[in-house]
Amino acid sequence: MRLLVLQHIDCEHPGRLRDFLRDDGVEWTAVELDEGESIPPLDDFDAMWVMGGPMDVWDVEECPWLVPEKRAIRHWVRELQRPFLGLCLGHQLLADALGGTCGPQRPPEIGVLSVDLTSDGRDDAIFEQMGDRQYALQWHSVQVAQPPDAAVVLASSPECRVQAMRVGQRAWSMQYHVEVEDDTVRNWGAIDAYRDALESTLGPGSLDALAADADRCMDGFVADAEQLYRNFMTAAFD
Repeated sequence: MRLLVLQHIDCEHPGRLRDFLRDDGVEWTAVELDEGESIPPLDDFDAMWVMGGPMDVWDVEECPWLVPEKRAIRHWVRELQRPFLGLCLGHQLLADALGGTCGPQRPPEIGVLSVDLTSDGRDDAIFEQMGDRQYALQWHSVQVAQPPDAAVVLASSPECRVQAMRVGQRAWSMQYHVEVEDDTVRNWGAIDAYRDALESTLGPGSLDALAADADRCMDGFVADAEQLYRNFMTAAFD
């Protein structure tokens, strides 16, 4: 299997999921779009993952590469119908590329927070053997306001209705982060935009508290990440 990973900032990579890719001997190619790297020919790949980033889906003037990225996502999911996984910004880009809409998340969701599977989510292969309520790292100030046509909402929270969705049979996305590693919170806290959002939401000095919360939940994060990874591989290539 050949995996294409679209990244928007160096610190938002597949994180913990890299361990499972390595164990399975999966080859993957990362494209750092914010550094001017171009998307390679899509026919060379079997699956696409789209990661998070500090920009918003509508920031096309500051980040003109968002335009060809959305075009590639749309072609991948609609025409090629190949397996797709989007996380955080990748979740929003999937919605935007396919005709849905995104808007401000008020208040921003930042912290270790719960998400609940919908009835469709409980029946979806991506959440096989996973709990109806999951705790995950959230760090976003934009949400999917209206999912694209034919999208199925798989998870929700009181503050954000579309926490996870599926489009078609092989495209999944989550607003929250399943890829968290031991150093993720502190690495992201070193990014000005992320730290500013964190402190404006949770108060000055909140990075230490968030890192401690993540540490306490890390075993659950790892277990959920591995199960979701296994589920994706099984459902995507069945």
